Amino acid sequence: MHGHLEKPGFQYITAVMALPSPDPVYVLRGADDAVNTLCFCCSDPELECPLLFSGSSNGLIHIWNLKTRRVHRTLEGHSGKSVYCVKTLPNRRNALLSQGRDQNICLWELAEGRDAVVDSVFTENVGFCKCSLLEGTEGRWLLATSWKDLEEVRVLELPSKTEVCTLKPEAGAKLGMPMCLKMWQPSTGSSPFLLAGYEDGSVVLWNLSMGKMLSRLACHQEPIMGLDFDSEKAKGASGSSEKMLCIWRQSQQQNLELQQTYQLTNPGIAEVALRQDKKILATAGWDHQIRLFGWKKLAPLAVLDYHTAAVHCMAFSDHSRPSERLLAAGSKDHRISVWSIYNQT
Repeated sequence: MHGHLEKPGFQYITAVMALPSPDPVYVLRGADDAVNTLCFCCSDPELECPLLFSGSSNGLIHIWNLKTRRVHRTLEGHSGKSVYCVKTLPNRRNALLSQGRDQNICLWELAEGRDAVVDSVFTENVGFCKCSLLEGTEGRWLLATSWKDLEEVRVLELPSKTEVCTLKPEAGAKLGMPMCLKMWQPSTGSSPFLLAGYEDGSVVLWNLSMGKMLSRLACHQEPIMGLDFDSEKAKGASGSSEKMLCIWRQSQQQNLELQQTYQLTNPGIAEVALRQDKKILATAGWDHQIRLFGWKKLAPLAVLDYHTAAVHCMAFSDHSRPSERLLAAGSKDHRISVWSIYNQT
């Protein structure tokens, strides 16, 4: 890996991936349309093996049994409109959240074979910005989602759907639409923060208790498609429709500062994801490839090359045993590849 200082304050890196591409441990077929979003469920003690939830452009949510490697159940709740976000609720078994192009965020109850939408939030937003969830206290959650006004993010408390705050840039900021969101809670127990990637290429840090923008970092030239954040290291990563992966940090003064950039061969990062142990960063590429980096130094680990079309999404399993850690990737080619990457740590 070769690197040099491009200008004070951050490192610009170009590199060649160190390892040849391994093969996926298996491939899931049967989504019948582009796969836009993935989420594992590993924490239920009654499960023999993890479940994987996927959302597709045909409006269907599939629940995959990873033992049989087949669709276990199919959910229909978004009127045939594309599903672009699925999330399990922290510490609530048998509950699933889904978001679709029908402008609805749906809460599902899946216990004992049920497949009912028990509640929903109508956002009146037609974008593709995935919502963000944060566990609160006493069975409550915070939900951040793009809203009716295209530049607006609204934070609600669930299950009451009480509005906590509305985050809207000042007039003249020209950020465009929010494209991706990440809510997080500082270890100090203070008010939650929200990181938002915008259409103009900026990452913005919001304080939720004040409803105030704390910092704006213009790190990309194109819309930000995905970001993730490591709150312990106060360091995050973002990718856009250009060839650049950006690494930035949050200073003690709550300013976002660019730290490193990584130049890709081909443009387009659809999603950025950190593994739960904060050792590996993965990117989903429009060039059909998944790239793995060591998070500590952004060291290139491998390129996972299987798909025949753009990779739209990824999800890491949250198993504690290294040998059971999986990475799933969903693609426009209707397939989900599942990889075992515990050796790359």
